[in-house]
Amino acid sequence: MHFEILVEDQSGKTMLEILVPKLLDKPNTYKIISYKGIGRIPKDMRDTENASNRILLENLPKLLKGYGRTYTGAGNYQAVVFVICDLDDKCMKAFKEELNNILRACNPEPETRFCFAVEEGEAWFLGDLNAIRAAYPKAKDTVLTSYTNDSICGTWEKLADAVYPGGAVKLKSEGYQAIGMKKSEWAKEITPRMNIDHNTSPSFNYFKDKILSCA
Repeated sequence: MHFEILVEDQSGKTMLEILVPKLLDKPNTYKIISYKGIGRIPKDMRDTENASNRILLENLPKLLKGYGRTYTGAGNYQAVVFVICDLDDKCMKAFKEELNNILRACNPEPETRFCFAVEEGEAWFLGDLNAIRAAYPKAKDTVLTSYTNDSICGTWEKLADAVYPGGAVKLKSEGYQAIGMKKSEWAKEITPRMNIDHNTSPSFNYFKDKILSCA
């Protein structure tokens, strides 16, 4: 099986480039493509006129139509598209239905799975506190243990409060670029230490199960 994995930002790609090989054995293949933010689904699901903007949801109708044409009826070549994005404060049921509407508008429909990090990608790190402690031995344990898995609480801020000097307030004062760089650093440092069989994040385990069921 070939996996085309679409993710909303660079830190997500960094994480998945480390995680996916832990989940998939050969001869499975994969390609991870990152975008510059999640954006919004276009009105009436029209194809964006500016594909160069690299915003995931704005490009998704056109992307899924293209995958449908490419992979459907491709003989023995089997492929599945995974769309992975942060849930943020959206209603999961309603958001998934919007995404399924995009898929149903494709003719033919590509084999597709939608997975969410709840609330944000850092929830998957916080599902493995031992990995965080191994990457950041000075992490504040009281902050880590106060987290409820997949809660809507400002997830990246919770991780920053645990591992970054000055916490989320200090990191926010340094601007969006600094936040993005720090998120990529967390992905590089924490992901290699994660135990994929012992993660307490329900959204991580959903993603894992979906990957394994397709492999």
